[in-house]
Amino acid sequence: MSRLLTLEEGVMLTKFARQTIETYIRNKQQLDIPTTNSESLHENRGVFVTLKKRQGEEADKWMLRGCIGRLPPGPISRAEPVPLLEATRQAALSSALDDPRFPPVQEEELELILVEVSVLTVPEELEVQDRKKLAKHITVGKDGLIIEGRGWHRGLLLPQVAPEQGWNAEQFLQGCCQKAGLPPDSYLKSEVRIYKFQAQIFSETSVNGEIIERIF
Repeated sequence: MSRLLTLEEGVMLTKFARQTIETYIRNKQQLDIPTTNSESLHENRGVFVTLKKRQGEEADKWMLRGCIGRLPPGPISRAEPVPLLEATRQAALSSALDDPRFPPVQEEELELILVEVSVLTVPEELEVQDRKKLAKHITVGKDGLIIEGRGWHRGLLLPQVAPEQGWNAEQFLQGCCQKAGLPPDSYLKSEVRIYKFQAQIFSETSVNGEIIERIF
């Protein structure tokens, strides 16, 4: 990956993701790309935008409300590379409006949703001769996973998913297989390709509140 983003850059990116969503949902207008001298924000990088919605009155209970993104330019990416700010704009709108698991976000939900932005490194294929030892090559909380199986089966889980779910590395592999629509033990098969990547994760600590870089 290119150099790490600074916290200032991550804050700008996360605020832009929220503003993109709010501007479109409230006004049906697409927000312009902001002006910045940051070279990193203009580089072609992969990014995912995750939305979490407050459940009930519990301050710390949040459920997934949408998560879509783009892989970094590379051999497993199927999309044309675009600069990080544009990729974030696309991912933010897709997460809010086009995640097939959820209905589109409504205006009244905006005050209940946290925004999180994950900037990805280029995925690297894990080539381990003994598939039963794959878990030893995965660091929970640091590594994300991509699993590709038969045909167009592909599953991606961001690095934060495993610690949030309380999974160990083996459970993380199983969960990613299921995300790909494959049996949970498919990672043991040699024809299944497995990649790992890392991410910088910038997240609101409260709705439209302080933004921090999450470290596990």
